[in-house]
Amino acid sequence: MISQLSWKVGGQQGEGIESTGEVFSIALNRLGYYLYGYRHFSSRIKGGHTNNKIRVSTSQVRSISDDLDILVAFDQETIDVNFHELREGGIVLADSKFNPTIPDNVNVTLYAVPFSEIATDLGTSLMKNMVAIGATSAILNIDPSGYKEVVQDTYGRKGIEIVEKNLMAIKKGAQYLQENLEFTREDMYLEEADGKRKMYMIGNDAIALGAIAAGSRFMAAYPITPASEIMEYLIKKLPQFGGVVIQTEDEIAACTMAIGANYAGARTFTASAGPGLSLMMEAIGLAGITEQPLVIVDTQRGGPSTGLPTKQEQSDLMAMIYGTHGEIPKVVMAPSTVEEAFYDMIDAFNIAEEYQVPVILLTDLQLSLGKQSVEPLDYHKINIRRGKLMTDELPPLENKEYFKRYELTDDGISPRVIPGVKNGIHHVTGVEHDMTGKPSEAAGNRIEQMDKRLRKLSQMKFNTPVYKNIKHEQADILLIGFISTRGTIEEAIPRLEKDGLKVNHAHIRLIHPFPTEELIPLVETAKKVIVVENNATGQLANLLKMNVGHANKIASLLKYDGNPFLPYEVHTRSKELI
Repeated sequence: MISQLSWKVGGQQGEGIESTGEVFSIALNRLGYYLYGYRHFSSRIKGGHTNNKIRVSTSQVRSISDDLDILVAFDQETIDVNFHELREGGIVLADSKFNPTIPDNVNVTLYAVPFSEIATDLGTSLMKNMVAIGATSAILNIDPSGYKEVVQDTYGRKGIEIVEKNLMAIKKGAQYLQENLEFTREDMYLEEADGKRKMYMIGNDAIALGAIAAGSRFMAAYPITPASEIMEYLIKKLPQFGGVVIQTEDEIAACTMAIGANYAGARTFTASAGPGLSLMMEAIGLAGITEQPLVIVDTQRGGPSTGLPTKQEQSDLMAMIYGTHGEIPKVVMAPSTVEEAFYDMIDAFNIAEEYQVPVILLTDLQLSLGKQSVEPLDYHKINIRRGKLMTDELPPLENKEYFKRYELTDDGISPRVIPGVKNGIHHVTGVEHDMTGKPSEAAGNRIEQMDKRLRKLSQMKFNTPVYKNIKHEQADILLIGFISTRGTIEEAIPRLEKDGLKVNHAHIRLIHPFPTEELIPLVETAKKVIVVENNATGQLANLLKMNVGHANKIASLLKYDGNPFLPYEVHTRSKELI
């Protein structure tokens, strides 16, 4: 029996590959297994190879596996493209309809199963994915009845007949493997899971749920991969809480609408990817100079321009810090797990209001769309902080003066009111202004207002700016990463330790302002610092050199082909860099 399994299903986009992975993984999640799934898909509606790789384990997993135990193929291209991942003794389950073949002289077993024929006999070839799930169940020694609840949830709206046919397709798939292929492979049987139910979600779902928990009741956004699921989730959920989502004409409108709603006192945000963030830059500057809270989610993808819209990359880092013209205080956060995405989204709203600044929650495609098992969230951790927001009637103003919305304060944070608060009238403008908001180009005022705004950065406090896994006082290697590379790095560390190396790990969760003080001692006590990131220019490594120094011991481990890191890559390439 095995405690961990890697399974992949592939075929042409539009023929049910995603639903196959969903039914399979949700059922196993409900049995108590931990899962981590990653979809490879084309930037088109239909056609083109797509696959869904799912890792099943009796313990927590946060990365894609290096190899593959079972490949389910609906066409020959799936075998040709993914065959190299199969381990010795692996299995290919393929639809016999296309006469599947595998390379000669390899220790892999091909089982040709009539997925399409069995499904057609039951009413429609569309159910071939359910037949494939049934065949997989026979390999793993899982009772096909375990899928009943998931199939009912997935297809129940189509009627009981459709549900029954899909369940029969699963049963027939298992029976065919057991009865016709004399299947006995106990080395593929999964160990029993703990039976505890866990949440199973993508990072975008966690972000959307975090927004609801934070009290956000309005989202303005324009659809874009890989951020659209945030909007789609909230379109369904926000109305249940009295909220609304507006699909705007473009990202510029989305960002300015979010600024206006925040000015009115609502907690609101927008979400996009690199191309959308480029359009938002001027508006982010407006939020900075008017000191309006603003939360933006940037789900990074391959660039530049349209680039690789459905592929992994982490190349927006410098743009999120320095993209706006002029100088404004800004916060850039980077959660590294689905759980952190939920809690950090709540913190993003709190920080935006407490310090009256734009806050960018930086994710990447792997975290945003990768689906994984999550322990139940702790809603007792939720704490809403609105800073110096004043909603009650204010004392009368003398001599008909305006309210000092941009009053000079020691901490750089001025009192904030929303429209309608009596005696809170003030100007709001995108040009430089005095304490009441009136335009002013006076040199002295400019210096005072700039210094006031920038003072906020030195006042900011964060819960966990750096995740640390520090086992050694003096490390041979300090591995540093951000966002979705965390699980891959964690999996590579035991392999490096087995090679006799002392390895520490720091994952940066706060990109700006940079957590220099926390990182200095870790860098100083390491012989070599290796920064793992999905871009071509080593943006995170350059930030580390700028803020911490020790450039001579910092090396970059880069990948920018559109695919996430695998554990073996971090393991082998780290050894090459020391």
